[in-house]
Amino acid sequence: MARSPQPMTSEQIASMLSTNAVVVRRTMAGLRSAGYVQSSRGHNGGWQIGCDLAQVTLLDVHRAVGGPHLFAIGADHPNPQCGVERVVNAAIADALAHAEALLLQRLGTVTLAALASEFDALCSARAPSGGNATGKRTRQR
Repeated sequence: MARSPQPMTSEQIASMLSTNAVVVRRTMAGLRSAGYVQSSRGHNGGWQIGCDLAQVTLLDVHRAVGGPHLFAIGADHPNPQCGVERVVNAAIADALAHAEALLLQRLGTVTLAALASEFDALCSARAPSGGNATGKRTRQR
């Protein structure tokens, strides 16, 4: 989106991400509330970046979309009567809490500007082969 001169529709973004436009709209609503994207309606409407990419980290984005759990591991139906399960689940929960804290800390160091720069470098490296960073072939004239 940062490199698109025109707003991108939810359908375009969904196609790029191989997901549903409804999922994109839900996600973008959180990003819009945080001021990271803007939306416009009507003909030629869609989503555009609404912030300075150097000021927004992946942690900011994570929080803007609701800060969902990063790990989903464990018993679906814990049995509090089982001592072994309680001990194992406690050890797993502790390890996951440490891993999540480390991951969130790292996300706080990665700006969207840094990702955009890496993406630009990837596109430049792939351009001579007739492809782009999405893996799709581009038309050559």
